[in-house]
Amino acid sequence: MIIRDIMSTDVIYVDKNESLEHVLYIMEKNNITKVPVVENGKPIGIITDGEIAYKLGSFRKRDVTPSHMHASSVMLKRYSNTTPDTPIGEILKTVGLPGPTMLLVIENKKLVGVLTKADLLPLVKDNRSVKSIMTKNVITVSPDDRIIHARRVLIDNNIARLPVISNGNVLGVIAEMDIVKALAEVKRSISFGHQKHQIEEILVRNAMNSPAITISPNSRISNAADTMLKQNVGGLPVVNGRLVGIITRTDLIRTIKLS
Repeated sequence: MIIRDIMSTDVIYVDKNESLEHVLYIMEKNNITKVPVVENGKPIGIITDGEIAYKLGSFRKRDVTPSHMHASSVMLKRYSNTTPDTPIGEILKTVGLPGPTMLLVIENKKLVGVLTKADLLPLVKDNRSVKSIMTKNVITVSPDDRIIHARRVLIDNNIARLPVISNGNVLGVIAEMDIVKALAEVKRSISFGHQKHQIEEILVRNAMNSPAITISPNSRISNAADTMLKQNVGGLPVVNGRLVGIITRTDLIRTIKLS
């Protein structure tokens, strides 16, 4: 099996001169968290929700609205690429390593597709239980924590989402894109002089996705992959009455065995 067999060919991309406001519109409209950036039709970088959250929350960007920032100012210039004829097995060797979780598929110097972890989920066929591979020591936040705290936790731990917990119960999940939306809304609607205070007062409960999509520790790994695909989420809190773990796309993809 090669990349061509599973890559997404209907590529959504933005020009480097597009405003961040437009980039956010494209992401929200298409329910995506990563988008390639092109110049004269050639790929030059990738924009991720995590990088946007970092840039919007950084001090030097606090006086700049999304409409005045450009794709080129928030993109990651270093990105990974592959070719349509690369064996899938070669890609699986890099799963879980640091770096953007989107591969640009390039042929004859043109962007012909992208490959994300979601594209690999249909290959997950493992019938073991979720509890056999889940992460048990879960980093969480409270609904009354501020999103600037959640943002810092995500950055410091190099993770993309946090279960929101109260008295051991999972109330929701806050992910990088949720923080992006909250920060962008403040920058659009609040004057610069009041933005810092407003941002510091946004609570996790006001930005999280609720209710959380969860899974049982006794569910099959293949069922977890199906749920992530259908719900378009990158992670599932594992719940057995209370939170007992978390499982992500990366965990699932590591179980893929190609014949």
